[in-house]
Amino acid sequence: MPPDSRKADTEARLPDMRYERAARRAGARFVAGVDEAGRGPLAGPVVTAAVILDPKKVPVGVNDSKQLSPAKREALFTEILQTAMVAVAVAPPSVIARLNIRGATLWAMRQAVLNLATLPDHTLIDGRDVPPGLPGIGQALIGGDGLSASIAAASIVAKVTRDRMCQIMDCDAPVFGFAGHKGYSSQKHLELLAEHGPCRHHREDFAPVAEARLRLLGLVPA
Repeated sequence: MPPDSRKADTEARLPDMRYERAARRAGARFVAGVDEAGRGPLAGPVVTAAVILDPKKVPVGVNDSKQLSPAKREALFTEILQTAMVAVAVAPPSVIARLNIRGATLWAMRQAVLNLATLPDHTLIDGRDVPPGLPGIGQALIGGDGLSASIAAASIVAKVTRDRMCQIMDCDAPVFGFAGHKGYSSQKHLELLAEHGPCRHHREDFAPVAEARLRLLGLVPA
């Protein structure tokens, strides 16, 4: 196969149900996918989602949320809610400060799974870590949002939910423009943070936020 054909084939491949089918062959009845949105920003919550897809109603085009346009994410978000079992959990900045970002993410992932109407026998998690205390079997998949349709669906739900929360944050603290940069460390966000200091939506334990507060207090050079 020519190199260009291999590349096109790889790019066209979408997450599928192979991991879910393998779990069911091993005896699982309900298989959930779990993912998060917002681990890296300087502000706002980490949002996690758990999704149990109906194998007969997997939405067409489900993919890693980062690979989808906002309009496509919104459309798939609606379809996922209509056809799958879905639960969401949120770790606000206060929990992130208490548990650190990794601990807060794992805590919220577990909460999302426990919030499902039916607890899964097997849970597929995007990343390297399996949250402690999950019901049944937990399986970590690096790059799972590009492999498992259930994880990809969870990534869409988490991303759309967090983006909507950023719209609310923007209304509460419009000077920071959260609706645009979603709390990530864009140059404009860093400039506004340095000018105004952090607000209640910022993660106080993240270095740029802590530095901005100290600079505003005159404890470090401007």
